[in-house]
Amino acid sequence: MKRSLYLIMALAALVCWAGQHNTATAHAGAHGKNAFTPDTIPWGPAPPFLAPGAQLAVLEGDPTASSGDYTVRVKMPDGYRIAPHFHPLRENVTVISGTFKVGMGDTFNTEKMAAFPAGSFAFLDPDMHHYAMACGEVVVQIHGKAPVQFNYINPQDDPSRK
Repeated sequence: MKRSLYLIMALAALVCWAGQHNTATAHAGAHGKNAFTPDTIPWGPAPPFLAPGAQLAVLEGDPTASSGDYTVRVKMPDGYRIAPHFHPLRENVTVISGTFKVGMGDTFNTEKMAAFPAGSFAFLDPDMHHYAMACGEVVVQIHGKAPVQFNYINPQDDPSRK
């Protein structure tokens, strides 16, 4: 009886090890395209609808496509501001580092902003008017459905029109 139990346990361990080995072998080359460590994130300039100074990394999908999922990271220097705006589709935001301040409404008001430290998560439903500011260097991760659209409340705040 004891010997059968040991044999079953050894077989179970062997099956688990073989499954892990085969899974790792099958996915060995896939990580170059769809997995990132902090030092391999492909930072580049921010798109024209964001003010100069921020950097953007597309981690998944194409935020400019007509449909599909996307995940991006935005890196902002201390004091960086995003004027009041809204999006027609839901926006999901995770603060990776720093403190990201967000306010709701049509007028940028630092007195009415809430502070979100690293590890915070928020989602903004379509058409929610909001604005943001970086306290220290900030990295946020945003994911949602494409296409990404920035609609500035005040058209003069849109950096792509300058």
